Amino acid sequence: MLKLTARQEQILNLIKDAIENTGFPPTRAEIANELGFKSANAAEEHLQALARKGAIEIAAGTSRGIRLLGVHAEPATPKVPAALMMSLPLIGRVAAGSPILAQENLEASYSVDPAMFASKPDYLLKVRGESMRDAGIMDGDLLAVKKVDSAKNGQIVVARIGSEVTVKRYRKTGSTIELLPENPDFNVITVDPEADEFALEGLAVGLMRTWH
Repeated sequence: MLKLTARQEQILNLIKDAIENTGFPPTRAEIANELGFKSANAAEEHLQALARKGAIEIAAGTSRGIRLLGVHAEPATPKVPAALMMSLPLIGRVAAGSPILAQENLEASYSVDPAMFASKPDYLLKVRGESMRDAGIMDGDLLAVKKVDSAKNGQIVVARIGSEVTVKRYRKTGSTIELLPENPDFNVITVDPEADEFALEGLAVGLMRTWH
């Protein structure tokens, strides 16, 4: 059994809760903010200590590259019977102006274990581009999405602006909606709901990575 300090246990529980609730680990800044640290560096020091003790694994170069290890990881589950699997449509490139689940947007369907996700998803979306790289969402990943028409600040959403569908972090201040990238090479998208054709297409509830 790993011997952790009270603070390390607190951070480990924070990581577990974030993964359970959002499907993604927290950033250093989010950990620092949640626990009242003055800087993200303090969170980094605790994460490195947890990594040295074998509780987590840290992937270099991404702000959310944290994976639980050992007894703290999700327990291995036995093979799920086919009858309990759910079929999710895979959305590829979305045709301009068509509903996201329209037949012309469907690339394939996947049988998945619904227990993999924090909430039951309605479809998988193939991620294009690197704008969410630092959230651990890479080009070619399959994002599990639950259809919603509202979101809370900080949640990762699938949004439609005009004929474009994008994956970003959601923030609403007053009547202004901002879609935030997780990559400094990309700009924040500011939406004016009065002027822009905007719709929330869903909430990210998990991620499936495909290896080629």
